[in-house]
Amino acid sequence: MTGGEVAGILVAVFWAILVSFLAVVLVRLAQTLKATTKLVADVTEQAVPLMADASATVRSAQTQLDRVDAIASDVQEVTSNASALSSTVASTFGGPLVKVAAFGYGVRRAMSRKSDDMPAASSRRTVITGRTVPSARRKNRKG
Repeated sequence: MTGGEVAGILVAVFWAILVSFLAVVLVRLAQTLKATTKLVADVTEQAVPLMADASATVRSAQTQLDRVDAIASDVQEVTSNASALSSTVASTFGGPLVKVAAFGYGVRRAMSRKSDDMPAASSRRTVITGRTVPSARRKNRKG
């Protein structure tokens, strides 16, 4: 064998190894692409129903928010009506009630003045603890 033949055999062996390595890489790449395609198909199968459920949930939430908004506006209307009614009652009955209360106070005062004019039935003495009796009274008691 000559040097050229050995070099040719080495180049042929190198190309055979290189082609085999590239074939293995291409097979692995094909398997990876197949697995990726299957994964994307599975995700798509599961994502479509999830998106439909999410869309239904958003619609339901919007319906509930519309109901809450309607309730809030009704409460606001009731509040304004109650405020107007309170103002009406205060202006209608406020003045006369003050007059009735003042009249009742006047009657009570007049009645208490009448009872003050009458003589007391019996006077009772009360003892207050901690107070001293004036000196004039102390002399009378000792004597």
